[in-house]
Amino acid sequence: MKELIFRAAKRLQLETILVANQRLQPPVGNPLVRAVRVDGGPDVADDYIAEHALAGDLVVTQDIPLAAVLVPRQVVVLDPRGQEHTAETVGERLSIRDFMDRVRSAGGVTGGPPPFDGRAKQAFAAALDRALTRLARTRT
Repeated sequence: MKELIFRAAKRLQLETILVANQRLQPPVGNPLVRAVRVDGGPDVADDYIAEHALAGDLVVTQDIPLAAVLVPRQVVVLDPRGQEHTAETVGERLSIRDFMDRVRSAGGVTGGPPPFDGRAKQAFAAALDRALTRLARTRT
């Protein structure tokens, strides 16, 4: 997934920022990609992203609460499987996530996501292309 993002950043000349609480190595030869290392701890990277993301930015995250913060601020949010969080979908996804957390906390067993396979990678690539094309049209 990161490789797809790196190639798109280079092809479209887009600044790309990786945020994590561990050391990340941006690709060599692509000065448009940089890494920001934040302190460890729950939601520190998410808080950084929420604080710095601007309307018209694209964020890739599987964190639904972060998506729920960003979407109303006109930030485009994709999950790693190519699903775009929108004003119409993020509330429902947050409710389902919270419900599943309560089920697990009560001892219930829930299945995890399907494996990240070629189909998921292809779905992400297509969604990334659609989102970047749409954002490019709004910036010109």
